[in-house]
Amino acid sequence: MTISIYDMDRTITRRGTWIPWLAFWLRTEAPWRLVLVPLLIGPGLAYWLGLIDRGRLKALGQRLVMGRSVSRHRVERVATAFARHVVTHDVFPDAITAFETARAVGHTLVLATASNAYYVQAIAHLLGFDAVIATESRWVNDALLARLDGDNTYGEAKRIRIAGWLDTHDDPAAPFDFYSDHLSDLPSFELAEARGGVAVAVNPSPPLRAEAARRGWTIVDWGATERSFFERA
Repeated sequence: MTISIYDMDRTITRRGTWIPWLAFWLRTEAPWRLVLVPLLIGPGLAYWLGLIDRGRLKALGQRLVMGRSVSRHRVERVATAFARHVVTHDVFPDAITAFETARAVGHTLVLATASNAYYVQAIAHLLGFDAVIATESRWVNDALLARLDGDNTYGEAKRIRIAGWLDTHDDPAAPFDFYSDHLSDLPSFELAEARGGVAVAVNPSPPLRAEAARRGWTIVDWGATERSFFERA
């Protein structure tokens, strides 16, 4: 059995999902918190200068926009609505075709992303994924706290999470194909190759396109993406 593992932001979607998620929450749940948005400028600059990591930036953004604690029911309700919006407006049609093709030949579909699991799960459900590997947040008594539960699932941390998931799979030795747009996923691309799978650069950033061409990886373009202040490679 082969497994197809896909990154999410700018691989299967036109843009990142973290800022749109925060904007969606503001618009639908807490418009008054717009007055706090300028407070994100400082953490954003600190991240860009390397003073804080992505995980810390996410926790600070969540706290400013969503508050210190939010009920599970409320998070799931908003995540479901957000997922419908993302799937309708931001997922590439060619990505949908790729999922259908992989599923038709018996592949297990996994979404592996640094985005927050509390909304990624809803997107994955609508797209028919079999499993999700994403950045986990801390829950206490069915309340979402503004802090991560473990590492941000990015770069080497994503490779470790993928390897851990594979160890629990019915066939731990099964090969997997890996799809991503970003050079930060180089560890996961290399793991896919080491296990006999295929590395596929999708809508690649310039550094990844150059690396993929150098290594002879498959390169596909599913559509134009919107880059972000937070992208570096």
